[in-house]
Amino acid sequence: MIGVAAIESNLIALRGTIEHAASTAGRDASDVTIVAVTKGFGPELIGRAVQAGLEDLGESYAQELLRKVDEVAVDELSVALRWHFIGNLQRNKVKAIAPHVHLWHSVDRRSLGAEIAKHAPGAAVLAQLNLSGESGKGGGPVDETESLVGELRALGLDVRGLMGVGPAGPPEASRPGFRALVALADALDLPVRSIGMSGDVAVAVEEGATMVRVGSGLFGPRPAKVPAPAPS
Repeated sequence: MIGVAAIESNLIALRGTIEHAASTAGRDASDVTIVAVTKGFGPELIGRAVQAGLEDLGESYAQELLRKVDEVAVDELSVALRWHFIGNLQRNKVKAIAPHVHLWHSVDRRSLGAEIAKHAPGAAVLAQLNLSGESGKGGGPVDETESLVGELRALGLDVRGLMGVGPAGPPEASRPGFRALVALADALDLPVRSIGMSGDVAVAVEEGATMVRVGSGLFGPRPAKVPAPAPS
């Protein structure tokens, strides 16, 4: 597994990319939060990420988040980790992870928001938009954003902003969707714009990202999953 020195080197390079993109757009790079996506890696990575200077961590699977919360000795890290849930989420998983989530990025429907409000009243959330229109991707329809934000607020949730994932392909393919999301966030007076991943960070920052979700750009390729043993 990747060591602390390599993570630090990758983090320096990532911050350089963010600073250059922010400068190009006339922005302050300090306005961009890096959410380090640790999904697929073991709990031992968390300590190394923290040593490298990362405190905002993103997970996409409820069981994986719970395992890491349970196995990581936070008191030994001398920091308050902030867990971001960034993946598609089933309502029946909300109760278990609710005590641990700092920010819910992927709230794309009222029913999910209602479950979060039930177990974490007043929780900070982002409304996820489907920027590409692809049926297999999470996120609500872009043209229903205002309605979704209103429904989540009516549930008592603290809607901080919007989240979106760019389409597969070259980084420039993400620009129109990111631009549309930022325009909607501006219109709705929402300060947080969680856009951009390892492959399109620069484009996202140029278009107004305040959070970028980076995994392989910090930690390298995710380990291959080990197939479950066949039943005997």
